[in-house]
Amino acid sequence: MKQARVTMEVGNDGVAIVTISNPPVNALALTIFDGLKEKFTEAMRRDDVKAVVLTVSCLSFNWIDDRDHDDLLYLHMDNILMLLRIDNLLCKFTQLEGNCGKFSGGFDINVFEMVHKTGDISVLPDASVDILVNVIEDAKKPTVAAIEGLALGGGLELALGCHARIAAPKTQLGLPELTLGVIPGSGGTQRLPRLIGLPKALEIMLVNCRSITSEEGKKLGLVDAVAPSEELLKVSRQWALDIAGRRKPWIRSLHKTDKLGSLPEVHDILKTARQQAKQTAKNMPQHQACLDVIEEGIIHGGYHGLLKESKVFKELVSTDTSKGLVHAFFAQRATKKVPNVTDIGLKPTHIKKVAVIGGGLMGSGIATTLILSDIYVILKEINSEYLLKGIKAIEGNVRSLVSRKRLAQNKAERALLMLKGVLDYSEFKDVDMVIEAVIENISLKQKIFGDLEKACPPHCILASNTSTIDFNIIGQKTESQDRIVGAHFFSPAHVMPLLEIIRTEKTSPQVILDLMTVGKTIKKVPVVVGNCTGFAVNRTFFPYQQAAHLLVNLGVDVFRIDQLISNFGLPMGPFQLQDLAGYGVAVATTKEFSSSFPDRTFESPLVELLLKNGRNGKNNGKGYYIYEKGSKPKPDPTVLPIIEESRKLTNIMPGGKPMFITDEEIVEMILFPVVNEACRVLDDGIVVRASDLDIASVLGMSFPSYRSGGIIFWADTIGADRVYRSLQKWFEVYGNFFRPSKFLKERATGGIPLSAPASTSSVARPRL
Repeated sequence: MKQARVTMEVGNDGVAIVTISNPPVNALALTIFDGLKEKFTEAMRRDDVKAVVLTVSCLSFNWIDDRDHDDLLYLHMDNILMLLRIDNLLCKFTQLEGNCGKFSGGFDINVFEMVHKTGDISVLPDASVDILVNVIEDAKKPTVAAIEGLALGGGLELALGCHARIAAPKTQLGLPELTLGVIPGSGGTQRLPRLIGLPKALEIMLVNCRSITSEEGKKLGLVDAVAPSEELLKVSRQWALDIAGRRKPWIRSLHKTDKLGSLPEVHDILKTARQQAKQTAKNMPQHQACLDVIEEGIIHGGYHGLLKESKVFKELVSTDTSKGLVHAFFAQRATKKVPNVTDIGLKPTHIKKVAVIGGGLMGSGIATTLILSDIYVILKEINSEYLLKGIKAIEGNVRSLVSRKRLAQNKAERALLMLKGVLDYSEFKDVDMVIEAVIENISLKQKIFGDLEKACPPHCILASNTSTIDFNIIGQKTESQDRIVGAHFFSPAHVMPLLEIIRTEKTSPQVILDLMTVGKTIKKVPVVVGNCTGFAVNRTFFPYQQAAHLLVNLGVDVFRIDQLISNFGLPMGPFQLQDLAGYGVAVATTKEFSSSFPDRTFESPLVELLLKNGRNGKNNGKGYYIYEKGSKPKPDPTVLPIIEESRKLTNIMPGGKPMFITDEEIVEMILFPVVNEACRVLDDGIVVRASDLDIASVLGMSFPSYRSGGIIFWADTIGADRVYRSLQKWFEVYGNFFRPSKFLKERATGGIPLSAPASTSSVARPRL
């Protein structure tokens, strides 16, 4: 049942039923293409075949439970990208419904990974012309696609090559290839605009990267008819016979031109699309390439467009962008496997009721994401004023989703009914989990956990959202250390996709599994990491802000740094990010890291000077930037004298004058120390595998996934030797902040990739 295969059965009515079977989502593996060519060639040769229906085996599939749908950001279900965000581009594939088969989730992504590892582009099938045009579309017998569940990527392109498409209700249709750094490679760029018009086709492929339902597809002309699941095959057979008998139109979509519009209209539409792509995907070549291919086909004809599409597709597969996005895809899949947790036969406990302590920015965000997933929340604060603020913040978060049409009004109302505010622990007697989200104060957290141990039932998970503090310190005064775990959300908690789960040596595997399950339920990506100051993500990136401050005190312009880091692909530079987070966070986290890693900490006086000047970033509208309602942040020139004062206090500018530095060096002096600390995280065994740190850097710090899929993979594309030599040079000039780690030195001098498994290096000692 699990072997990828294509079968054919000819009925008494003369219709050949060609069936794809490759569970769980009918991915188009290489053997599937071979099978399709063989069966269609046979069908066209046989005299007893009048027409063909292309369908899938329904016996091989089970729909995945709702809790297994990872559908928020950078998420997947087997070979299907459910929702992707690249820069500011949001690509969503909505939750699937149904109880039978899936037509096809698209081309087998494992083949992309094979190309990236071997460099052998020849393994990619030439299906576009060889099969879809020559064998199916230009055949003398018609083919109808019977679609159910989903037809995404190559799956939809296969259906587009047929002469009609009959779909079951709520079938999902989409072309998400750009989210993997490529373009549709089997005719999607040519046939979709011809069937539904250029504007809508661009919306599906580029603008929103969204899937549409079969009902919407029917209105647009993508689907010829919508039939109930139980009638799908019957309707498709009859439709195929009607085409063969000339009772219904025999349409070759590659030859349609009636929906393309005039050339001036096409020019204007493509021009607008190019401008939009430059803003939303400026560092990703696949968007402009897709527009080029579409334009080629409209001007010179669909067949010419197919030839260019195939050529460009193969070029894009080998780009660093595609390598990065595919790596991120597989890295996220790997996070579901945690040694001694997911492999020991444990079953997750259903978490129904969660208490959140603290209604500030993080607490209100955490509560929001819980109630949106139908988990009852008890929100505790220390007084009525703070409690009211917290509840209003949650209500504001929910209303914002409604106003942006990301949440239906009735669902918003239902979610808010799942929230209750309290001022004491009396309601904690039956909660399944508590998430503490108060300020970064060790004694306060210790007191809270002591109180929780008394107020909560014995099975209750005791979690903290601390971003830096060692959990052994937080729980040292309790007797329930097997229940204590980190549930580190990233701000804003109801938007950011990462949930960093921190385990200590005493945290039970059941607690880890249960929190992973909660993460999936609330549509986060759980990544399990070890316990230390800053854990995996914040520890890895603590040199990021400090390196930026070091450069500023060496005379580099604040706004130049921010612009260059933004150009690199992060959503904003380190100083605008500091404005956004608030300076209190910067002071607290710097204190923790300075205490834990004094040998490699640069302490800048700049933040304290800004606070003395009455600035607190976006919180009060004044920081490095000016924040005015309704407008984008603007650089504040009045901050420059404060920066000059900081430079005088540090007195590290060479010869008292600003250092000369290139744009490339600025980016490297900020990000190479991050790579260096990531190496220490790997060496200390804080993550299970290097790819966990990659996906965490993408989802938690918005490191651009098209930069080879994360911080470690990016460093490997540059080369460990180059990173090491640069850090060594700066260490000799500027001191310990840049000292290369032992792990980096060994990997660089030994020619071993940073992402290589621990067994290849004597210094790697995973202890998670």
